[in-house]
Amino acid sequence: MSFLVAFLVGFVAESIDGALGMAYGLISTTVMLSFGYPPAVASATVHMAEIVTAGVSGLSHRRLGNVKTAIVRALLLPGVVGGLLGVYVLTSVPTAYLRPVVAGYILAMGLVGIIRVLRQAPVTEVRSRLPALGLVGGLCDAMGGGGWGQVVTSTLIARGNPVRYTVGSVTFTEFFVALAESGAFLLTIGIQDWRIVGGLMLGGALAAPLAAWTASRLPNRPFAIAVGVFVVATSANILRESLPALLRLL
Repeated sequence: MSFLVAFLVGFVAESIDGALGMAYGLISTTVMLSFGYPPAVASATVHMAEIVTAGVSGLSHRRLGNVKTAIVRALLLPGVVGGLLGVYVLTSVPTAYLRPVVAGYILAMGLVGIIRVLRQAPVTEVRSRLPALGLVGGLCDAMGGGGWGQVVTSTLIARGNPVRYTVGSVTFTEFFVALAESGAFLLTIGIQDWRIVGGLMLGGALAAPLAAWTASRLPNRPFAIAVGVFVVATSANILRESLPALLRLL
């Protein structure tokens, strides 16, 4: 995988992630896996790049008024703890059983979010059980090379939270989760290719401000539907890809 390919992947992934609150890790990790990188190496590389991309994106969202401090405070520490646990699991325990379970949960949340919008359910700020959500999101994020946004953003939107503030707050918190996970990866398996990290970083950093601006301008209803459709499509694909490995283990 060349620097240019990594740059393009980082730019496209962050363009989607900064606007929808998910997909940077999912897209980047998937591409790295397609080039033959082991899952732990791909996750370590992507999370190291994500320190910069999530940092730039989070600051952009904050400047545009997309971040709710109460949501960030509730998610931050549990997300960091979950991320550290996820690094341990990824580097020590087979995760083939967990991936389809997580994908099934995310798919369900995507469907719930779409149904809420189509039924025109009221938009309301829900803050209960956010620490538990942050813990699960961090755990899935480290194990899958991405998943923080898919788990946390999709759940908050499914529960009726405004999309703009959900995306901004989850993205802002992601910087701290990625920072903790990257430190743990450095201490365990290290970084094998800093050239790829640099490409993913630069591409993502350039895309982040425009993506955050897009998130601040999109109306809530079509925005929520777009997030839901993306979540359902990507989760269904993960389930399809995970089934053969799961059946072999059974």
